[in-house]
Amino acid sequence: MRDIDPIRLEVMKNAFDTIADEMALILMRAAHSPIVRDSMDFSTALCDPEGQTLAQGVTTPMHLGSFYDAMRHLIVRYADDVHDGDTFIGNDPYAAAGQHLPDFYIVQPIFLDGRLVGWATTVAHHADVGGIVPGSNALGATEIIQEGIRVPFLKLEERGRPDAKLWEILRLNVRVPDQLTGDLNAQIAACAAARRGLTELMTRYSVEEVLAYAEELHDYTERLTRAEIREIPDGTYRFTDHIDGLGENPEPIVFEVAVTVAGDAITIDWAGTSAQVEGGVNTPLPFTKAGVYTALRSIMGSELPNCHGFTRAVTVTAPLGTVVNAVYPAPTGARGITGYRIIDCVIAALAPVLPDRVTADGPGGASVPAIGGWHDGRPFVFSETLMGCWGAARGHDGQEGVPHMGANQANVPVELIEANFPIRVRRYGIAPDTGGPGRQRGGHALLREYEFLGETGILTLRSDKRDFPPHGLDGGQAGSGPVNRVLSGTTERILPVLVTVPVRLRRGDVFLHVTPSGGGWGDPLTRDPALVLRDVIEEKVSRAAAEAQYGVVIAGEDRPCLDPAATEALRRERLRMA
Repeated sequence: MRDIDPIRLEVMKNAFDTIADEMALILMRAAHSPIVRDSMDFSTALCDPEGQTLAQGVTTPMHLGSFYDAMRHLIVRYADDVHDGDTFIGNDPYAAAGQHLPDFYIVQPIFLDGRLVGWATTVAHHADVGGIVPGSNALGATEIIQEGIRVPFLKLEERGRPDAKLWEILRLNVRVPDQLTGDLNAQIAACAAARRGLTELMTRYSVEEVLAYAEELHDYTERLTRAEIREIPDGTYRFTDHIDGLGENPEPIVFEVAVTVAGDAITIDWAGTSAQVEGGVNTPLPFTKAGVYTALRSIMGSELPNCHGFTRAVTVTAPLGTVVNAVYPAPTGARGITGYRIIDCVIAALAPVLPDRVTADGPGGASVPAIGGWHDGRPFVFSETLMGCWGAARGHDGQEGVPHMGANQANVPVELIEANFPIRVRRYGIAPDTGGPGRQRGGHALLREYEFLGETGILTLRSDKRDFPPHGLDGGQAGSGPVNRVLSGTTERILPVLVTVPVRLRRGDVFLHVTPSGGGWGDPLTRDPALVLRDVIEEKVSRAAAEAQYGVVIAGEDRPCLDPAATEALRRERLRMA
């Protein structure tokens, strides 16, 4: 191989990144469904001829770490039957190394002068793929057959010719076929942009040079990653966490992680984690690996390229048949909640040795409400990934209105919900007195209140952390758990965190969801009273909570102000009692 010019390597890296980001922007702008267009629940990547990721788009990290497994599955399955103009589609966790059925991969090979030079890869969460509930997020499913249409890697287009029969089968098996086909076509358009971008790059520099720098990018990233790992003290670090459980009588689902650092390599072992369950929270191993990669990438300080070389120093093991390495026929529709917990566990395990690089626990990722039914003679499906906040860090409060690190997604704007669905959003904002108390306060929960305006509908919900709320660090207190409530006339119903039996809605019913919040960092009695006052003025913390949680006395009826003498006396008494 020729000598590597470090400047040219940086040029190539940025070129790969630009191609992947352009794919993401095209997919977002061309998508039809709110969960893709507005929530941005999709991902893009550019891969080398072996299916190794060269660059990732600006969206969902938990998608991207599993691309390699899916690509290996596709490449082995089709071997020499890959041609210019082919478009592959697949979604099944067991027959296509997928993640869950709503996530369709659309993949195109990239050829130049008859030679396979790379792959354009996308994955997007589709609004509905059939199954027993609208939105295909069937927490009550006992096997994957109930969750929707299963597709191994098939050719949606062969040598540029669409397979009309496959398109027809897909349309017939979903509730909102126009959204499905619109989003699939957006993925195809994104792949076309990658083909154009990579062939232009190779025409400018030559195929051999670009592929040589692609190989060096993997090696360079591996060297950086191993250098980062060497900065972590050798040892085995453990953590135990839980998902509350399914339905009205939940049984906790246990996550046991052991993070072993040995020199420049790291092993993540999930022995002791609960067996797979008859509910949609199971994950296939590729998705578990993606969650691990996301967590480790977040605690590394270098500007590591987002390519396959990062994964070479990381080994992930999980017992077969567990919730983090499920086998057929385990359902996986709500596997996202497990992916978030995987990330949270790894972060928490490393917190004692990397306190400046982690945060206290957060809301466990996105809540996923879905409301579907018929309105004005047409089916509709509304679903979103409702993001909230972060736990506190050693140096600052937890952020609010931001996504979990595992999914760079957004909440659907209220105006678009009300314009496209028989739903009115009555309230949307920050829930006061929810952030975990600490020297640095955890981020506050977000609330949304939906009024159903259709004739009849079905509500499903994925949330968590009621029984096991977000933990604090270094003396910080736990955050708050979720609130799930349906008001129908004068009757109020409290919903479980993971709704396994869909809730029937009638016109006028109101569904309130409050996300979990973030845990605090440090002793709340050491929080700067001026920061507590600021929170009171901003109506994030009540006067009563300021006194009860932080030992800060707020005076002034019309204009809140500190009472320094009363605050000092109250804190002194609290410390004496402690």
